[in-house]
Amino acid sequence: MEFKIFGRTVNPTKKEIIKLSVILILYILFLIWVRSWMGIIVIPFIVDNYTTRFIPWGGWKKSKNATLRRVMSWVDAIIFALVAVYFVHQYFFQNYVIPTSSLEKSLLVGDYLFVSKVNYGPRKPHTPLSMPLTQHTMPITGGKSYIDAIQWDYERVPGIEDVELGDIVVFNYPAGDVATTNPDVIDFHSMCYSFGEQANPGLNPKEMPKAEALMAYKKLYNDGKRIIENNPQTFGEVVYRPVDRRENYVKRCVGLPGNTLEIKDKVIYIDGKAIKQPKNVQFNYYVELNQQIPEELRHELGISIEDLSRLYQTNIVPLTQEIYNRLKENKKLVKRIEPIKESNTFGIYPLNGNTGWTADNYGPVWIPKRGESIALTLDNIAIYERPITAYEGNTLEIKDGDIYINGVKSDSYTFKMDYFWMMGDNRHNSADSRFWGFVPEDHIVGKPLFVWLSLDKDRGWFDGKIRWDRIFRSVGSYD
Repeated sequence: MEFKIFGRTVNPTKKEIIKLSVILILYILFLIWVRSWMGIIVIPFIVDNYTTRFIPWGGWKKSKNATLRRVMSWVDAIIFALVAVYFVHQYFFQNYVIPTSSLEKSLLVGDYLFVSKVNYGPRKPHTPLSMPLTQHTMPITGGKSYIDAIQWDYERVPGIEDVELGDIVVFNYPAGDVATTNPDVIDFHSMCYSFGEQANPGLNPKEMPKAEALMAYKKLYNDGKRIIENNPQTFGEVVYRPVDRRENYVKRCVGLPGNTLEIKDKVIYIDGKAIKQPKNVQFNYYVELNQQIPEELRHELGISIEDLSRLYQTNIVPLTQEIYNRLKENKKLVKRIEPIKESNTFGIYPLNGNTGWTADNYGPVWIPKRGESIALTLDNIAIYERPITAYEGNTLEIKDGDIYINGVKSDSYTFKMDYFWMMGDNRHNSADSRFWGFVPEDHIVGKPLFVWLSLDKDRGWFDGKIRWDRIFRSVGSYD
């Protein structure tokens, strides 16, 4: 096939035409899927690369300078790899490694997960200019790995399923909108309240009427925030992160949009009915031992060295029902064992509310649903203030006992997004929705499908470090 374009004769081979056709069909199908017609501007460059070649894409290959050819071949390969990785990571799947024990024993520390973004539908990037395979910080050099001058509104490509009750989900940490450059500062908002209380020892919102209490909590937060901002040498610089640049978390979805959730004596109820507990759900137990646990039995029971150390120091250890039964029957080893009930109200969401809820007895709380409204009162405004302001971009004030949203007196609010309630299966050792609240739909990253590698941090490479029995194990809803 021979033709002229802009005075240049073009004569692509049959192989080039077939390759171009396949690539164009796949690319157009991709654009239809993601509904991003801006991508059409790339098509002329694709055509040029295979046919017209107005741009000397591989001109360096004809250079007589061997060093230039060698360097450019590496540059070409690296650029191609980065572009490919960016699109695969953004729209199809990513790797995620379990860093903490919040989902044990359902998922273990050291499990590497294949996380599909196709199942729930990938998000279009909120911050499109970022370094592939980084979350928010550049490796080695430090500093931001993204440019936030350009930010796109939330939009999600259609997926093949919705988040369902019991699903294990990877999502961006909602309370990570404000953080510091110090990696040890995990929960910035909770720290603000803590330092605010230290700075105002006589201020106790729990003893105040609702309207005054909300104002007092606001003062505590602002005073604590100032302390952190004024001490960057200790806490690091305060940073504000876009949604897709916040830390990735993985938890189990135990509440869907529109559900009313309540926890009674550790049991989760949805709309008044108890839901199925995961097979390997764990709670803390008080254990007194007659002797130390033999190493072989520790491995058999799956008790980590970290949990074992905690047991010896505090007599507290997280256990599944099965392991609890086995230890209870072992009278030679165990002197006393009994469940622990969490009665601490400190750090429970909402941090600016006097609910009296605990990790074991929480709610009831209605989970916001897109398009549905809720009546706002001084009794529930602390619960819904963060979705209204931090996640949906409104201003909210309390004046003379009345609620004002965007300067307008309001007694109700209609939500723009769906929200979810996420919890870990290691119930007494999980920082989850009970401590930082709802997960907005725009924070959902993807669905873990299977474990592709599992490494035991307590073992050596020649002593069972690779957990072969977990490789390619599916991540089921209630496994």
